Amino acid sequence: MRRVSVDDVEPRALGDASERRDLAAPLGATGFAVNRYRVAPGEGFPAGLHAHADQEEVFVVLAGEATFETLDGEVTVGAGEAVRFVPGEFQTGRNDGTVALVALALGAPRESEDVRVPRTCPKCDRGDVRVAGGEDGVAFVWPDCGAERSPAPCPDCRGGDLRFTVTRGGGRSDGGGESEREPVVVCPDCGLELDDAPLDV
Repeated sequence: MRRVSVDDVEPRALGDASERRDLAAPLGATGFAVNRYRVAPGEGFPAGLHAHADQEEVFVVLAGEATFETLDGEVTVGAGEAVRFVPGEFQTGRNDGTVALVALALGAPRESEDVRVPRTCPKCDRGDVRVAGGEDGVAFVWPDCGAERSPAPCPDCRGGDLRFTVTRGGGRSDGGGESEREPVVVCPDCGLELDDAPLDV
């Protein structure tokens, strides 16, 4: 048995006033990941729209509210509630409230080596790409054809932290429900919205 105090775990800063504390390592957990997030109002979890092809994720909200976006819609999860995302399900979360969001994120298995974003391949037209990290930075690798390209910075401001998200209220609507949701890329520096992530030539 291992026991830790969350306050004794070194936080990793996320944004101006948000943080993540990795609890799996000090607990010696080998089969699942567990992170405690504190997300300030107006900020989000660290990744934009993404999916873990090899990991199931559960978020348990301890305080505040989390708003999760998926390609199927949006869901708000309040304190005392939990939400599960199956492997391969695209999601991103944020704090739209006025108080801090505190949540536990659990993932199994612990290590996720197949993170995907909804970027279309220019070669084979596949709609999701594996994000690979290396010595030269992040690369996009398409599993079907093996194509590999580097993401490019924002074409307007040259900012390098473009984020995938979903359109809100865009696309077609059948009049009886939520309109179709499509992935888009947003530059947090200048606000430019693109249909797809730019790639280096």
